[in-house]
Amino acid sequence: MSIRWVYAFIDRPGARVARALEFWTAVTGTRASGPGGERGEFVTLLPDGAGGCDACVKCQGVASGGGGAHLDLAVEDAPAFVTSALRLGGEVVAGHEDWSVLRSPAGQLFCAVPWQGESVRPPVVRGSRLDQVCLDVPPSSYGAEVDFWSGLLTPAGWQSLPGALPEFHVLKPPPGLPVRILPQRLGGERPASAHLDLACADIGATRSWHERLGATHVDDHPHWTVLRDPAGGLYCLTGRDPETGGLPTARGEPAARGGSAARRGSA
Repeated sequence: MSIRWVYAFIDRPGARVARALEFWTAVTGTRASGPGGERGEFVTLLPDGAGGCDACVKCQGVASGGGGAHLDLAVEDAPAFVTSALRLGGEVVAGHEDWSVLRSPAGQLFCAVPWQGESVRPPVVRGSRLDQVCLDVPPSSYGAEVDFWSGLLTPAGWQSLPGALPEFHVLKPPPGLPVRILPQRLGGERPASAHLDLACADIGATRSWHERLGATHVDDHPHWTVLRDPAGGLYCLTGRDPETGGLPTARGEPAARGGSAARRGSA
């Protein structure tokens, strides 16, 4: 089983997608594709410039709820991948001709999609990079969730690493893949959700830029800042190296960044 690419999906209510795209294309240095999907609900954020980079961020207009984030895993053999997910405790929510919507044991939705040849990661943009989907998991299902994702991803070359604190776990992809996964245990029981993280060389400078683009400040922590985008979604700016995803001064994997976004009610 081979996972050849990863997409971070920005999920926002349909009426707010245009505002979400205006903001997220600016902060990722991309432009919006035309709409796709049966209802025109999908938009790809296409890297600008002539560098031959491949997209790794998409946006989806959701019909209900406040949105959040999810993962699309681009694989060479989607049926085999789905079989592996089912064996580990996942379930199929919807099957399509060549892709499937699945649910993890904690209730996280994600998709298995066919690989289309994507291979070149987009560059860092103004000292930051959207490079992580944080899975906000209730305590009752956290262990099963970490086991699920570790079992699904490590055969494909990912590293499953404990975080600096027991409520964090790092799933680090092989070199070249653009998006990491960070399961985090919430402080109380509530439905699972997910939000986006950006690695920032200078959190303060990135925060100022995002606020000029319409984001609002929610909370500060020693290694991360929580913001809300103009479409209402929470996300985090984290003090990690945008090139490597790790802490600039650490030799091992970080996860000194938690999920304050989730703990503050949301995403």
